[in-house]
Amino acid sequence: MDSFRVLEIKKSVYESNDREAELLRAELKAAKVFMLNLMSSPGSGKTTTVLRTIEALGPELRIGVLEADIDSDVDARAVSRTGAKVIQLHSGGMCHLDAGMARQGLEGLGLEGLDLVVLENIGNLICTAEFDTGASRNAMILSVPEGDDKPLKYPLMFEVADLVLVNKIDAMGLFDFDLLVFEERVRRLNKKAPIVPVSAKTGQGLRAWADWLRAEVAEWKRA
Repeated sequence: MDSFRVLEIKKSVYESNDREAELLRAELKAAKVFMLNLMSSPGSGKTTTVLRTIEALGPELRIGVLEADIDSDVDARAVSRTGAKVIQLHSGGMCHLDAGMARQGLEGLGLEGLDLVVLENIGNLICTAEFDTGASRNAMILSVPEGDDKPLKYPLMFEVADLVLVNKIDAMGLFDFDLLVFEERVRRLNKKAPIVPVSAKTGQGLRAWADWLRAEVAEWKRA
């Protein structure tokens, strides 16, 4: 008989994080604060989208931002110029945030006086999708230059998304990106998530994004 045990570390880590995420989500619900987990690969336009979101919803919602990066404070500085409450999170080399890290960020940010917290997750299409942050909803950005085949390569990201933004549509003519093909590929994985084409640079399509987010925040506060 073997004299050792096998520990399923990955399973244990996920289960522990899921419990922490559910607890955090319940606390956010009680505080009537909506947290959006915004995910994408690097360079997709997350920060520009966050800035546009603040511009669109800032007059009616009190917004806080958690900027997550492996290092640097470039994005937090950009957000701070809007007047929104922001805190920079450094992951210490980790490629994702989990519920415990999100909690630390929220404690540093402070929930008092906020309606919406945007968690700009670390640029990564793999492990950011694997770890529940405790967010109220998950949204992801796929930019046109990345290609319409990403749902085939990173299916979990598209499965967990409650909304998919297709950014940089102003550059659609420069790249081999078929929006209809992309939508078909997403629908094989996720039947419900709205797919919203936008240009964070020009503002095209952002009204639909703002309308969705506004409605989600309102519903979260009512329930």
